[in-house]
Amino acid sequence: MLDTLKLKYYQGKQYIPDIKNAPMREQFRGFPIIKQGSVDPSICPTGAIQTSPNSIDLGKCTLCGACKSEVIQFSNYYKLSSTQRNSLIIKENMTPDEFEKFAIEARKEIRKTFSRSLKLRQVSAGGCNGCEMELNACSNCNFDMGRFGIDFVASPRHADGIVITGPITKNMAYALEDCYKSLPEPKIVILAGACAISGGVYQDSEELNREFLDKYPIDLYIPGCPVHPLTFINGVLEFITKK
Repeated sequence: MLDTLKLKYYQGKQYIPDIKNAPMREQFRGFPIIKQGSVDPSICPTGAIQTSPNSIDLGKCTLCGACKSEVIQFSNYYKLSSTQRNSLIIKENMTPDEFEKFAIEARKEIRKTFSRSLKLRQVSAGGCNGCEMELNACSNCNFDMGRFGIDFVASPRHADGIVITGPITKNMAYALEDCYKSLPEPKIVILAGACAISGGVYQDSEELNREFLDKYPIDLYIPGCPVHPLTFINGVLEFITKK
């Protein structure tokens, strides 16, 4: 017992105290800052860039930085989640504050049901394990997602919703739908990562079956490649607590 108290004293608080305003390293590629000018959309491996006017679809963007130029820069702003797919399209001269103001729609029934406790079942639907590793980090001692009542569980029957990662391959299509049907009502669906949202770099593969996204409503889109823990936690928190 004494050794435990000594350890706690010397280590201090390992968790991030203010998760909503946590600093991010400067090298992190987050919200894109887009200006007017000439852009070559073919440079993007996922077709995320459009011109006239210039825009970047965060649902497709892998944040690789290949398009970085005088016209396109990437800030380290990490709050990128949205309840509307179209809101992930960032246009010229849009600021992070403008995006965040309308990105997540407040829903009274969501806040009432899930604001104090949200259990999620994560489904890797053919992913590379990049997003999966970052989602695991959400529960470590630094990010400590559990202090907000948000946890990953082992069974869909114990969950309030599912978090889908990966582009949804043919081999995982049935298992994903089976998992969704095993969730008790009411339930939510979260897409995490460019692969889940748009197919990412695999969007043209013949081995995908993304019919699930046409059959069932999606509640929250969390972009990234992979998704950063701060992006995920802040997105979910905003979704279940916004008034």
